[in-house]
Amino acid sequence: MFRHKDYIMTIYETGGFTKAAEKLFVSQPSLSATVKRVEDKIGAPIFNRSTMPITLTETGREYMKYALQIKEIEEDFERYAADYGSLSTGKLRIGGSSFFSSFILPELISAFKKKHSAIQFEILEDSTRNLISRLGDNTLDLMIDNAVLHEKHIECKIYKSERLLLAVPKSFPINAKFEKQRFTAEQIKNDEHLQGKSIDFSKLKGQPFVLLHNENDTGKRADKLFRKYEMKPNVVFYLDQQITSYNMACTGIGIAFLSDTLIKRIAPSNEMYYYVIGDSLAERNIYFYYKKNRYLSVACKKFIEYNTEK
Repeated sequence: MFRHKDYIMTIYETGGFTKAAEKLFVSQPSLSATVKRVEDKIGAPIFNRSTMPITLTETGREYMKYALQIKEIEEDFERYAADYGSLSTGKLRIGGSSFFSSFILPELISAFKKKHSAIQFEILEDSTRNLISRLGDNTLDLMIDNAVLHEKHIECKIYKSERLLLAVPKSFPINAKFEKQRFTAEQIKNDEHLQGKSIDFSKLKGQPFVLLHNENDTGKRADKLFRKYEMKPNVVFYLDQQITSYNMACTGIGIAFLSDTLIKRIAPSNEMYYYVIGDSLAERNIYFYYKKNRYLSVACKKFIEYNTEK
């Protein structure tokens, strides 16, 4: 009954028999006949053939639920078999936002492959929401993110901690008030800010800001800070990525919230000062997230172990 589950799953994924047949490299009549035999054995149709794209019947939805469970079990055993005894083979699919995919994962993967060169990696760059979905449907093994997630089907390990700093253009007069608290990019790279003095966030009232949208963890934390200090921010732009807000801030448009992780990895600008925010909202962790109760390959376990704080 489930021997041809891959055929049925492909029909559902592609939305019809024609595209599924092309993807599976079989003829459409042969594919239709195979599905008909499965439906005859079940005693009910799997697909509503009158809709476009094709949809599942109630029976089809149940079939798909169990087919996905069987496929997951098969894949878990394949990983176990591939892992047995060594790291001489294996593939690891890791996802992250554009920042993590561009600035963090390449260096982590490069360092890991120096010890385990046979392991193959696939990086998926996407939004946090889509990556969570990928973990859920088993098309992703691991994701890296700084958001605090509460989904019941995932677990996490801390990669490292980081701080959000204020990036203020040097041209802003407000810098004169904080001469003893400011840092350069070079000082941030040397971690001098970790023991440095913080500024009074409320003193920035009325200053122009370039903020991230509230879907982003940095945007959420900035919003909470403004609410906590009863400030209505003067927002010049709402953006999607930290690197974009940094580039905007470098032109003197406004103040940006940047993680010290980012500041340490980008080309330093001579046009910026950085300030520590003396609030726990500016402190957060970066996590490795993976699906709960799913077999983790040896490669995945070793990668997490290699890159998490001791």
